[in-house]
Amino acid sequence: MGKIHRPRRGSLAFSPRKRARSVVPRIKSWPKSDEVRMLGFAGYKAGMTHVLMIDDRPGLTKGKEIFMPVTVVEAPPLFVYGVRAYRMGYLGLETATEVWYPSLNENVRRRLRNLPKNYDEDAFNEKLGKLEDMISDGEIVEVRLLVHTQPWLIKLKKKPEIMEYAIGGNDVKAKFEYAKEKIGGELRVMDVLREGELLDVIGVTKGKGTQGPVKRWGVKIQFHKAQRAGKGRHIGNLGPWHPPRVMWTIPQAGQMGFHHRTEFNDRLIAIGENGRLNVGGNPVEITPKGGFPHYGVVRSDFMLIQGTIPGSFKRIVRVRPAIRPPAKKPPVERVQITYVSRESKQ
Repeated sequence: MGKIHRPRRGSLAFSPRKRARSVVPRIKSWPKSDEVRMLGFAGYKAGMTHVLMIDDRPGLTKGKEIFMPVTVVEAPPLFVYGVRAYRMGYLGLETATEVWYPSLNENVRRRLRNLPKNYDEDAFNEKLGKLEDMISDGEIVEVRLLVHTQPWLIKLKKKPEIMEYAIGGNDVKAKFEYAKEKIGGELRVMDVLREGELLDVIGVTKGKGTQGPVKRWGVKIQFHKAQRAGKGRHIGNLGPWHPPRVMWTIPQAGQMGFHHRTEFNDRLIAIGENGRLNVGGNPVEITPKGGFPHYGVVRSDFMLIQGTIPGSFKRIVRVRPAIRPPAKKPPVERVQITYVSRESKQ
């Protein structure tokens, strides 16, 4: 009789499986880029559909029409409300100063804490000048943009999300000039991202509450002689005698879903404007018949991202250029789309 092969159930790579701190995902690492641009964007997950496109990736189907499932992410313009500068501290990067735009939307003012009093245009220009002097002296090593979403433009809600985005490039002064030019203005998705490039999608998954070990880890249900009081949805034992404690690797009940997850190397198939996508030279409404379930109508700019992405409908998702792209990357160009499904998703 051969050796029994029984691998463990459930991956430990996603442990600890706990709730995300916030519904707004955070990005800790940024790709290296020589181009001076904001490294990423944010939008709201609307739903899924499918397109027919001419495959331009190397392989057997290159040049042929293929079926591609896509996720629609509505991305209204982001407002650049500030600049954050970093200096190199003992333990790494630490915040040196921030400069905020004086004229902010009332919905944003309710979100921001510690807004300076009597902060006007003169105070803004003075702080901006001080930051420029700090950059000239070599104290500042990193400059990033502070942006907020504008969900009221698409009639979604009033409360905006506030986040930070890195700027590409190798020169701090060039990054500051870019930030100085963009502060107080809007950035659209086509100003930042390129059609056809690979993206990392960061989001918070659907929450499923507290679940048992069978659903949470995929352990087997006990056979009838091992069931206690007719309930077999439990593990066989809580581990070995030594070490004399329950180890963290033992599959047990707990939180399932609402986890912070990053999906790597999803391709940006296309970018649409004002709810319409250019297909063969003709603008086509992306909203299906009856609207996207639990979302409604797409009114603003949007992204078509290949495949599925984490999160529920109306939830904020963030994207950045791929931080670890594959060796054989698809071309960074607009994909030739021949058909977009607008059939009802009800």
